[in-house]
Amino acid sequence: MSAPAALRGAVGFLTRLPVGHDEAGWEAFRAAPWTFPVVGALVGVLVALPLALPVGAPTAALLFVLAVYGVTGINHLDGVADLGDAAVVHGTSEDRRDVLKDTTVGVGAVLAVALVVLGLGTAGLALAVLPVGALALVVAAEVGAKTVTALLVCLGDAPHEGLGSALTGPNGDRDAGPVLALALPVILLGLGGSTTLDAVLALLVTLLVAVLTGLLVWRWARPNLGGVNGDVLGATTELARVAALHAGVVAWTQF
Repeated sequence: MSAPAALRGAVGFLTRLPVGHDEAGWEAFRAAPWTFPVVGALVGVLVALPLALPVGAPTAALLFVLAVYGVTGINHLDGVADLGDAAVVHGTSEDRRDVLKDTTVGVGAVLAVALVVLGLGTAGLALAVLPVGALALVVAAEVGAKTVTALLVCLGDAPHEGLGSALTGPNGDRDAGPVLALALPVILLGLGGSTTLDAVLALLVTLLVAVLTGLLVWRWARPNLGGVNGDVLGATTELARVAALHAGVVAWTQF
């Protein structure tokens, strides 16, 4: 499968940008996890644009949240909701897996989604008053979130047939190398030519926190949900993005 086809498929699957959907693009993408961080950089640049508008921090933060879900869609939030309900279940791993199949929205789902959206909005508020580093941090967080999602695709196993198995099936441990090799140079592009040590360290912290967050989700999902399914991948992206943004703001302002 060609790299252009894989990238087209990745943009079509990971965003709502009008690039079209076809079987060739999907097949190329699902066997090319290296495309995740590349698309993450594109998404990061697009969703950071509202933070540069002269509209005041609260409005910029709201526009930032709308941009994130306007560009990426809300499908990943469904994973957050399902994992939220599963996390509050008192029972066996089988009970938690049954909750994922239940279409009823519980308190755990509502709380989980609310916390993610609140976390994204407050991160946007902090970024809006930090215009110099906003673009770099948003790009780094999005690349980090997509990178760790790709790592789960490479390292994880799906508990059943579905989206998880469609992505994990063609990939293995060896495919994690190219993902990691692309992540660092891609986030450094967000610096826009500034290569101060403090800025580079802040972006590294952002990337590292995103990866650690995703790995923690994976560690919880293996015994409790049986592995990596579509809900786990979606929730990983959302949780890693929020955690990375907050860590990045702290690092940028403290270094």
